[in-house]
Parts: sequence; structure tokens; C-alpha cells
Amino acid sequence: MSQLQTILVTGGAGYVGSHACKVLAALGYRPIVYDNLVYGHEEAVKWGPLEVGDIADRATLDAAIERHRPQAVMHFAAFTYVGESVADPGKYYRNNVAGTLSLLEAMRDHSIDRLVFSSTAATYGTPDSVPIREDAAKAPINPYGQSKWTAEQIIADFAAAHGLRAAALRYFNAAGADPDGEIGELHEPEAHLIPLAMQAATGDGPPLTLFGDDYPTPDGTCIRDYIHVADLAEAHVRALEWLASTSGSHAFNLGTGEGASVRQVLNAVERVAGKPVPHTIGPRRSGDPAELVSDPGKANRELGWTPGMSDLDTIVATAWAWHNREGKGHG
Repeated sequence: MSQLQTILVTGGAGYVGSHACKVLAALGYRPIVYDNLVYGHEEAVKWGPLEVGDIADRATLDAAIERHRPQAVMHFAAFTYVGESVADPGKYYRNNVAGTLSLLEAMRDHSIDRLVFSSTAATYGTPDSVPIREDAAKAPINPYGQSKWTAEQIIADFAAAHGLRAAALRYFNAAGADPDGEIGELHEPEAHLIPLAMQAATGDGPPLTLFGDDYPTPDGTCIRDYIHVADLAEAHVRALEWLASTSGSHAFNLGTGEGASVRQVLNAVERVAGKPVPHTIGPRRSGDPAELVSDPGKANRELGWTPGMSDLDTIVATAWAWHNREGKGHG
């Protein structure tokens, strides 16, 4: 149990961060959200106080740490748009790398020694084989993935130099919404398949574009490993508690170990929504691997974590409920 531990949650007003705050609070922790609200939403902060600030702003960050004295940090504060990272790499290296360095130095200076880091399967790039294990080669194909991999390496260096205990959690495709309907996916702009498909189905958005239907997969569309955001949130708390008796820096894949194609996702949206998803076929996107599927065995074994809500229909059903609750075309 948490013994009423206070946890600083950077980026806690965002999609995965807000779900993690809900799990933390349910287990007796006190989540302190630290967010600059560039992409986060103040209305998603429901389970503890909000400190508005940027991780690169040491004065504001130090003041928040001194005010709340957290015992550990969950670090979600990052920019995550792949296309934008290609067009504006400086923005991604400044926030995702330099911002993480600023946070790590603040943790060092305030003697906070546990970190759960929100990383990504984009660190692997185009894999040589699937399912992907944690020790697979790291060959990011865009600045977003490179920024996360660089941050992981810096975290490992801080663990070696300063006794930091850290877990980097490499998400595959985060999806779905809080089953209680309190929070969900709300991106501006929206770039994720399931909310875009729902917007197309309801007419809140344009027809969906399928980027390529000639991949070497059973139905020609890309295959991805979809993981429910509530399962991701639970994994963060399990990692936090695991770090209490573990030293060093570690990485874990968070996925189901099973893939679903883009067409399978559209079929699930149509089943749940009871409406067709208007779509067109576009050209392949540069750098889109045919298949990205995790090997989640390490998280299963070491964290005792097994996803419980990540079958495709449950993911889509919770996302659809949130979409309708919002009533404004956001997934």
C-alpha cells in the first residue's frame, strides 16, 4: 500500500496521465498534477491539486516540489505527434529531452529517487521481427521516437550516477477511455485511429483515410497492438510499487502481445456504433511498419501486470461511450 505517498505526475492533465491519477487516488496515493496545459485539459484534473508549469521551468518546478514534497514522479509530460516531430524536431528535443533532463536534475536536487517514465514503442523504429522484446534494437525513424529513446538513455545515466530507480514503460497503441466515463481521449488535433473512425461514423469529422491497403498482412492494412488506457494506468502504479524494492533503470513493453489490423479496428467501430465508417484508401505513410506487436512477457512476470480490458471490442465500447458523452466529436 501507498502509506499516503504523494506522487508528482508531470503531464497529468493529459490522456494517459489523467487515467493514472485516477488509479493512484483509488489506491490511496495523492497525485499532484504538474502540467503546462499546452495539450492537457484542466477538467481532466479530478483527483488532486493542479500545479500549472513547464518541466523546463526550474523555479516553478522546484516550488511545486517544495510545496508538496512528493516521494516519486510519474513523467508523462511530452509532445507526441510524429508528423510534427519531423517538421519541428527542435520542439521535440527541447521538451522531451531537455525538459526530461530538467526534471531529473530537480529530482536529484530534492532527493526524489523513483521515476516511472512514459516511453513508447517508437523507440524501436521498424523492427526486425515481431513480437518485439525490450532488448530489440533501438532504431527510431522520427524525432519523436528518438527523443524518447534519448530520454531513456539519460534516465539510465542518472540511475547509474545518482541512485535513481526508474522504469521506462514503452506503450504500444494506447486506446479507449475510462470505463466510468469520467475521462477519455481528447487531443487537439486528433491523430489516433479509433477516435478518428468514430468522428467519421458520426459525421463529426471527415471520412477516414486508410494509409495503404497493400501491406504484407492478412487484409493488407497495418497491424498494431492496442492497449486500453486503463490497463496502461494500472501498469504505471505497479511499476511505481515495484521500484520501491528495486534499484537501477529498467524498461517494459506495455501491450497485449496480439495485433489488430486497421480494417479490424474499423469493423469493431462499426459493430459498436451500429454505423458504417466512411473511408477512403490513401497511399502508405512513410515509415509506417506493416506490423508492430509487443512481447509483454517481462511486465507480466516482473510487475505482475496483465491487461484486463484490452480486447478490441472493450476498447472501442469505452471510447464510443466517451465520444457520445462528450458530444462534440472528440474520441
